[in-house]
Amino acid sequence: MPEPSRLVHIVDESGAELDDASELTLVVVLTGFLDAGKAAELAVQHLESLGEGRVVATFDVDSLHDYRARRPPVSFVRDHYADYEAPRLVVRALRDTGGTPYLLLRGPEPDIRWEGFARAVREVVERFDVRRVVSLGAVPMAVPHTRPIAITPHANQPELVTGPSPWSGELRVPASAQALLEIRLGEWGHAALGFVAHIPHYLAQMEYPQAALVLLEQLELGGRLTINLTDVREAAQITETEITNYLETHQEVSEVVHGLEQQYDAFRASEDAGSSLLADDQPMPTGEEIGRQFEQFLAGLDPRDDDGQER
Repeated sequence: MPEPSRLVHIVDESGAELDDASELTLVVVLTGFLDAGKAAELAVQHLESLGEGRVVATFDVDSLHDYRARRPPVSFVRDHYADYEAPRLVVRALRDTGGTPYLLLRGPEPDIRWEGFARAVREVVERFDVRRVVSLGAVPMAVPHTRPIAITPHANQPELVTGPSPWSGELRVPASAQALLEIRLGEWGHAALGFVAHIPHYLAQMEYPQAALVLLEQLELGGRLTINLTDVREAAQITETEITNYLETHQEVSEVVHGLEQQYDAFRASEDAGSSLLADDQPMPTGEEIGRQFEQFLAGLDPRDDDGQER
């Protein structure tokens, strides 16, 4: 085990809850960067709603968070400040629907000291004898919501990858703390895998429970957990109905979605045929058209129910 890190404090006495875990999974959800559609955040909220868990480790957020870049909220009540919502980065011991124990690391992605953070997570992994680390994330993509949500699986060991990748060759993308953590854990001999959901870019700023549902289904597979998904499925259906109703009454927005469908289908067809990945002669809206129409789209989704109450 590495030298104890000042970035994490492990509450040793809480580890007794995990004594019956033969293959412990650590689920990692770091919000901020890899959280389009708030898919990962919704997924972790659902996990926590299924049962309270004790905190077994806490991270020194003051050493990891850039408060000026991501200012926490605070209430101003008439003549004083109150209810400061401090960012927290913690590990909780939870149990899935079948009673299997697992760990959940959630909180804002560290802004700095990624290498130190990775070493601190390693300390948690080795202290609790974690068998596998599974991360969840989501990124915006130029895809229509009317097609199945694609998933990019990844892992630091080939045998851990749960399905085919939608990508071929090499992509250079912006790094994340989760990506670095997976690399470093592999170098230290620990198994790590993850799933990234592809979110329609025009829905990236709103809550998209459909993607949270897909991420949780993948977590069941990769993390060997059992999760009651009833509430997430209901939320996904409600959102799907809202989007469908909106498109039925806004033809100009529906046409933009149809253009994305044409592009998506042409891409898939050419990929299956082994030909060019570029669609031929497909009329597509411009980026300005997409942005303008979906600003209206997001504004048109009313966040209130029939009684006028905020949901």
